[in-house]
Amino acid sequence: MNDEVQQIGAVATDRRLRVLPPPAERRGHLPLGEPEGSADRIEVTSRWIERAGRPWFPITGEVHYSRLPRERWKEVLGHARAGGLNSVATYVFWSAHEPEPGHFRWEGNCDLRAFIELAADFELDVVVRMGPWGHGEARYGAFPDWLVERDLPTRTNDPEYLALARAFYAQTIAQLRGLSHGEGGPVIAAQMDNELYDQPQHLATLREMAEDLGLRVPLWTATGWGGAQLPPNLLPLYSAYSDGFWEDSRVEWPAFAPFHFRYSHVRDDLSVGADLRQALDGIVLDTGAAPATAAEAEDFPFATCELGGGMHVAYHRRPLVAPEDVAALSLAKIGSGSIWQGYYMYAGGTQRVGAHGTEQESHATGYPNDIPTRTYDFHAPIGEHGQIRPHHHYLRRQHLWLAAEGHRLAPMGVSIGGGSDDPDELRWAVRSDGRSGYLFLTTYQPAKRALAAQKDVQVSIDFPDTTLTVPTRPVDIPAGRSLVWPLRYALTERTTLRSATAQIITRLTHEGSDLLVLSASPGVPVQLLIEGEAVAGGAGTASAVGEHTLVELTQAPGKDCVVELADARILVLDEATADQLYRLKVAGEDRLVLADAPVHAEHGDLVITLESGAAQVSVLPAPVDWTSSGATLGAPVRQGLWTSWNVQSPQAGSHRLLKHFRPESVQQPPARTGGPLHRLSAPTDYSTAARLTVRVPSDRLQGADRALLRVRWSGDTGRAVLQGEVISDHFWHGRDWDIDISQHRQAAAQDGVLFELLPWRSSTGVWVDPAVRDVREGVHVESVELITAITARLQPATTTA
Repeated sequence: MNDEVQQIGAVATDRRLRVLPPPAERRGHLPLGEPEGSADRIEVTSRWIERAGRPWFPITGEVHYSRLPRERWKEVLGHARAGGLNSVATYVFWSAHEPEPGHFRWEGNCDLRAFIELAADFELDVVVRMGPWGHGEARYGAFPDWLVERDLPTRTNDPEYLALARAFYAQTIAQLRGLSHGEGGPVIAAQMDNELYDQPQHLATLREMAEDLGLRVPLWTATGWGGAQLPPNLLPLYSAYSDGFWEDSRVEWPAFAPFHFRYSHVRDDLSVGADLRQALDGIVLDTGAAPATAAEAEDFPFATCELGGGMHVAYHRRPLVAPEDVAALSLAKIGSGSIWQGYYMYAGGTQRVGAHGTEQESHATGYPNDIPTRTYDFHAPIGEHGQIRPHHHYLRRQHLWLAAEGHRLAPMGVSIGGGSDDPDELRWAVRSDGRSGYLFLTTYQPAKRALAAQKDVQVSIDFPDTTLTVPTRPVDIPAGRSLVWPLRYALTERTTLRSATAQIITRLTHEGSDLLVLSASPGVPVQLLIEGEAVAGGAGTASAVGEHTLVELTQAPGKDCVVELADARILVLDEATADQLYRLKVAGEDRLVLADAPVHAEHGDLVITLESGAAQVSVLPAPVDWTSSGATLGAPVRQGLWTSWNVQSPQAGSHRLLKHFRPESVQQPPARTGGPLHRLSAPTDYSTAARLTVRVPSDRLQGADRALLRVRWSGDTGRAVLQGEVISDHFWHGRDWDIDISQHRQAAAQDGVLFELLPWRSSTGVWVDPAVRDVREGVHVESVELITAITARLQPATTTA
């Protein structure tokens, strides 16, 4: 018997798992990928995607160029790259580019080519979601009004429809000329249509048409959820959301949502898009239907394109997806075998306005949901106006790990130790190549149905040549944790980390030795088990466990907690510090950056977004010095491994403009229903709304790169009006409402922003999260704050200290 088991004793049989080498991949069976001999060749196997002869783990975030001001593209793409993405996906909305028949627009924030070139500048690949139908909560699914008025059998091989779609494709592909991966460009994939579940011949025709028009990409994709019937020439991509605004207002939590927080071989989600299938095609979801599993999709690897990066709101149903929900769902999909993480949305945006008015999905256009006319924030990791949210940091920890270890992880198989819906069962899984791997454990589920802590957790994994018992001593895992721990991880050629109760973030070479960065989890003691005999120093103390060495910490995890081994070092961060960790290319070298303000790299410079008067930046290895623009830079301070600088700007910060506004006797217009599913419709009559004008002091706007009004309030719906134009709207759901006035400074100071606010009435029947459901009736504005942000740029004066 293995020495670890001998020392510790037997592990419960339901916490023991046999792990075997995964089956061999198949190659050449799919009409995807690039020919042998291609530069940086991308190939699709039955189990993973390969690039330049090595398994590759794409990490993709949805960013809609046509819903963002063009001047904000650079900032958003910079933060996306800093967040660990290696690619972005974007819809090409037909309605934005051909608002009138035969008249195409590719200028301003519709300049697809410029957006792709800028993405490449940040070393981001691009997935082009070409439509022709896009959905994306756009008016008519982004079909132009003139097309809808022709009443054609769209999304079929109808000749007249195909001719119009071909013209749109031809224009789009002309914008992509020279930008495809085979031409040395960033475009690696094209998606055909979206959420089309019963027209495989049409999807195949769309690819053939795009190729006939000259598009060559290695990856041709289609959305596979909802039991979609796809042709064999498209790679199915899947979705997973922790909640959905598209559900009925009587649904407390979607039936399929809990599944996404467990480990499973099931890939599909039958509920996403079910409202549209019912509303537009009369097809009602069969709740007893079995979704596709890995075994049934064995020709294709498990790839995703819509892991919920947040969630939008509709008038009738307004989910409150937490940042922790997003991170836990994402990690659960990796533990279930994902080899491509794709997020929808990764950056929020603003609905377009066209000749027919605002271009959002609505009851007026025959859709089942009324959504806000302007905001498409989606509570994404990067907000509608560039706000950096907590899940940008939570996901970055996962992405840094995938960047460092994705080539090892992608080919690994999945073995599930426990993944049922029983809340008392330990949920755990192993991804392994048969010799090493990662142990996934979770006690996380959203607050609507939270899980309890797990006591005395210890599992045994039987590899063909040995048994690992992890941890070496049982530990309690607090509620609300999502964990992934390394198994038989090679630190160096001579040193193997047999197991650890901390998560790998990244690794790099520093001062001639390997530095592995781990993140501890609150409430879980860090145990590092080294194979064989080892000596530990620094923040670690060693003791023998059979034939191996157990290293425990002598100080709390943090930026200075470094365990010294003979040929490697391990930096163990606490979770809060790990959320501040970036890996960025600065001055021509990958460096670790700790920052308590959002940062990204641009052409070797470090760019900092200050929303308060001061921030601290620590760098490893550090440039000798910086020059600064946009903010004042303090003197460098050496702290252990790190060199730190304070960055200050008096122009950045928050200023309260109003406190407590509670009008009496505000009337709510009569409730209405509409759309094909007869759901509650958003009010359009604001004649009885409470009115509040907020003027912004002009001196507070001077020098600011971004200016937001942040409204903390409760009510039903509200809109912000400036000089007669609605610049923002909000369906109250428990979060603050941010309005960007960066482009309206003079008007905001001179005339003020008019807020029109309708009152909350629980009797209306709108669904909001239980956490905020007990709000008082009426309208209550707790505060309005002005948030000014400054962009500072640090340029390395020299190279490395």
